Amino acid sequence: MKLTREIKTAVLVIASILLFIWGYSFLKGKDLFTNYKTLYAEYDNVEELAQSAPVTINGLVVGKVNKITINETTGKLLVELQLKTDFPISKTSKASLYSASLIGGKQIAIIPNLADKEPAEDGATLQSEVKLGLTESLGGKIEPIEEKLNKMLVNIDNLVTGLNNVLDKKGQEDLKKTLAELSQTMEQFHRASGSINNILDTNKSQINGVVTNFNKMSSNFNKISDSLNKADLGKTVRNLNQTLAKVDGIMANLNSGKGTAGKLLNDDALYNNLAKTSKELELLLQDVRLYPTRYVNVSLFGKKNKPYVAPAETPNSTDKK
Repeated sequence: MKLTREIKTAVLVIASILLFIWGYSFLKGKDLFTNYKTLYAEYDNVEELAQSAPVTINGLVVGKVNKITINETTGKLLVELQLKTDFPISKTSKASLYSASLIGGKQIAIIPNLADKEPAEDGATLQSEVKLGLTESLGGKIEPIEEKLNKMLVNIDNLVTGLNNVLDKKGQEDLKKTLAELSQTMEQFHRASGSINNILDTNKSQINGVVTNFNKMSSNFNKISDSLNKADLGKTVRNLNQTLAKVDGIMANLNSGKGTAGKLLNDDALYNNLAKTSKELELLLQDVRLYPTRYVNVSLFGKKNKPYVAPAETPNSTDKK
């Protein structure tokens, strides 16, 4: 069968029209051979959301923003989402408007509700939310900081003004004088530290000797400490306690008059007898010294002894017979 020129021309025109339609759809981001689902979301402010902005699910691009219109009834902006995915999107899923980066513009992320098994039909309107981007978050945090900074600057200005009022000419002169005296004090302190360093350098050998002797003393003390640790101090202390207990017992017996020594210490009659005996012995010795012939009488011719005369109680040592 031979094709005529008219048939060829008609086929070429139809193919050109179809190619134009496909190319136009491709440039708009729509594939004629792909099934799309259209969903909607409403926002009070789309914050410069552009058409053809990507729509993502967990970071995966699944569609784009097809167009943005105004809902004449509510006054909100109606965003049409064109999705090409078989991922089940439930009716309670959310369409979140967010900033992908500082310069990347706004995008929409579908946050699916996996607990809801009822899928969203074509043309359904999803719940919408707006997440603050990095710039908005920083702006919200910088604003109170800016207010505090302004207040601090005002306080600093008031402080400087007060200092200027306080530091008059006399105050400035006093401050300069104080700083000069402080400089002199620091210079004297520097000189004193230099003198101390010279003294330390001069007596370095002696200081080393003192340190060495101290180390020896410490070593000896350690040896003594080791010897004390090795010695049975507990036994010695126990023996000392027993000895002290015995001494306490002896002293108690002496105080109570038990035993010979206790009776000697506590018997007044014995003391009086001893004192009386001592006194009589003293008188006897005194009489023997003054009148020895009363006790030793040697007579070659048979001389008759003199009768005994009792001495006085307290004879005078200077008397002579």
